[in-house]
Amino acid sequence: MPTTLTLKNIPDEVYVRLKAAAKSHHRSLNSEAIVCLESVLLPGRATAEEVIARARAIRDALPKGKFAAKDIDAFKREGRP
Repeated sequence: MPTTLTLKNIPDEVYVRLKAAAKSHHRSLNSEAIVCLESVLLPGRATAEEVIARARAIRDALPKGKFAAKDIDAFKREGRP
């Protein structure tokens, strides 16, 4: 049976990130918070779609135009033989 939980004193940065994630996943804040809690407390193997969605959300959060493809390739190769 679902239960109600009220959160208080959420740090501003956590709220901003949760709100951005909810928007990028087309979810409400409540639904996004539940998904986040489930992913930490009920870990399971992520589907390919979930991994892709997460990667896209991270990519979308990066500053636009700051990373060129050649720079990204160089970072990936850094420390490799």
